Amino acid sequence: MKRSVLFIVMSIAALMLFSLDLCFGSTSISLSSVFSALTGGDCDPTARNIILNIRLLKALTAVCVGVALSVSGLQMQTLFRNPLAGPYVLGISAGASLGVALFILGAPAIGLSLTGTSLGMAGAAWIGAAGVLLIVGVLSRRINDIMVILILGMMLSSGIAAIVQILQYLSSEDALKHFVVWTMGSLNDVTADRMVVMAAALFAGLLLAVATVKPLNLLLMGEQYARTMGLNLRRSRVLLFLSTTLLAGTVTAFCGPIGFIGLAMPHIARALFHTSDHRVLLPGAALTGVVVMLGCDVLSKLYALPVNSITAIVGIPVVAWIVLKKS
Repeated sequence: MKRSVLFIVMSIAALMLFSLDLCFGSTSISLSSVFSALTGGDCDPTARNIILNIRLLKALTAVCVGVALSVSGLQMQTLFRNPLAGPYVLGISAGASLGVALFILGAPAIGLSLTGTSLGMAGAAWIGAAGVLLIVGVLSRRINDIMVILILGMMLSSGIAAIVQILQYLSSEDALKHFVVWTMGSLNDVTADRMVVMAAALFAGLLLAVATVKPLNLLLMGEQYARTMGLNLRRSRVLLFLSTTLLAGTVTAFCGPIGFIGLAMPHIARALFHTSDHRVLLPGAALTGVVVMLGCDVLSKLYALPVNSITAIVGIPVVAWIVLKKS
């Protein structure tokens, strides 16, 4: 009963923050105008255009980001049995960064000018993330120890980061500026057409996440126990890796790297719901991510700061608490 009440309270908080996100911006709009614009009532045409064509898409993007990163972070923490594992632990963010770096920094080197092609940039990021997943997937079929896979993923990320740094060093000033802006993360670049593609990929990732709830609960007791219960570990890993890439990789492709949400939200969900059962934790983490991400977006508008700065301010204390608690 207590958990049901908590879900209801958090859902109400998410709706309130979603409404505030539509109200705040460079021009403040009243809540009544927001309601009128959403329901087709009488509303100033300019305000209606701002709400429906700009702020609504950004608020929906914040919801998608909160759900995707929180769920993928929960999956990785359970799979690797590491409280500091996040959605980017497999090198997904590094792969996406390499794809974007090759697109923005490498293209001008061969005489192409592609910096303004935002959809192509998202596609390059997704291809980079998927490429890293393919490498990790091949390795996971040959290696049984999940911690070895974690270490190899971190080494792969470091190697990719070195390549990206070389590309940055050799790039022009304009291309470098464009790439740095992408690395800051943003919720502003998702148009209606891109939202359809993004939502479809995230929906597929969430379906896979739901399918992995039982394997995740078995993995809580260790891989040996999961094997004795008949769990196909390799198949479960592939599903988890694919789900994480669809979730975290798609968010990174369309919004850039968004830090700390995937790392911190699963821990907040565990503290709120007092359970390790993924049947509760998965929707709980998703809802927690929505509330926090919408709150961060509202604060970023109020103080005119990048959303990544706000997520770091929220996430760093949680990470510090985890480290102190474990020590």
